[in-house]
Amino acid sequence: MTEFIPPGTRYIDLPSPFPMKRGGELHGARIAYETWGTLNPARDNAVLIVTGLSPDAHAAANDANPAPGWWEAMVGPGKAIDSDRWFVVCVNSLGSCKGSTGPASINPDTGDLYRLDFPELSIEDGADAAAHVVRELGIEQLACVIGNSMGGMTALALLVKHPGIARSHVNISGAAKALPFSIAIRSLQREAIRLDPNWNNGGYEDASYPESGMRMARKMGVITYRSALEWDGRFGRVRLDSDRADDEPFGLEFEVESYLEAHARRFVRNFDPNCYLYLSRSMDWFDLGDYCAQRSGDGEGNTRAGLASIRIDKALAIGAATDILFPLQQQREIADGLRAGGADARFLPLDSPQGHDAFLVDFDRFGPAVRSFLDTL
Repeated sequence: MTEFIPPGTRYIDLPSPFPMKRGGELHGARIAYETWGTLNPARDNAVLIVTGLSPDAHAAANDANPAPGWWEAMVGPGKAIDSDRWFVVCVNSLGSCKGSTGPASINPDTGDLYRLDFPELSIEDGADAAAHVVRELGIEQLACVIGNSMGGMTALALLVKHPGIARSHVNISGAAKALPFSIAIRSLQREAIRLDPNWNNGGYEDASYPESGMRMARKMGVITYRSALEWDGRFGRVRLDSDRADDEPFGLEFEVESYLEAHARRFVRNFDPNCYLYLSRSMDWFDLGDYCAQRSGDGEGNTRAGLASIRIDKALAIGAATDILFPLQQQREIADGLRAGGADARFLPLDSPQGHDAFLVDFDRFGPAVRSFLDTL
């Protein structure tokens, strides 16, 4: 598969070699990023956005790429993350296929794609890569690091591994560790991809793409990204028109099935399956308690103590009440843990019907919450 890189993407080379947490190292790797606004003379107005699993670095339109970005309603002049005030940086995750080095990139040692020769990827590797971007841009300390979904994990890893890198933090629908339900869902998604014969142990080509596996993985994901409340209000039990119904036995019959199919087909040829596997598993492995000296009797790290080890001035942890993938208990845990470490940390549950993806669509709720927090800095 090829990579899917938006126009206007910029790059920063990582140190070579770049060591990975779980072993191995990268040579000649890079991180994709984009920026909005201007870094002030004091270099203290920078805001870093670290993303979820699938977004690229193009969060919003800018001079290099005027096309709307994936967080267009949130980033830009006069918006919640106001580029008239803040110098906003968004990085594409290490391991992605959207510009940063990942399994779909060329391995300089072989001249072929990395595929499964890419080292095991952790959330912490993405955090270290993001920290390098910050330093290379001449920023000693961020005003704020904002992470949503997987990016919420990356932001916490950044704060614990690079003390003093940010004065504040906004964690949106994120988590300090993976919960069993989320691990189970992602495990099924990975299994769907791996069981597709075309996956070929990671050796697929464009002509033999594991489309069925990716479609099923994406459908399972989308079901967990939204809430049952939204599915009911949006689709109910509406059936497809008779002339649109699938002719196959047990084929598509309801509007909700058609929506999932269309959504999956739009995604599958725009994201590399091996990258999906690597990034998905990196979330399952993450637990901030691994960085706490205090251990529980069963050998598990103490996640709250790991959070309390972070030293920042202010924090906001927000999420949707209907989120089943990263439920509110996880954002509450983040706020409580950061507060125990001395931060002025607030937990804000939002009554959005749109589940985990609410931060991507429910801007009337999430926008004012983020703007209000940033206005206090």
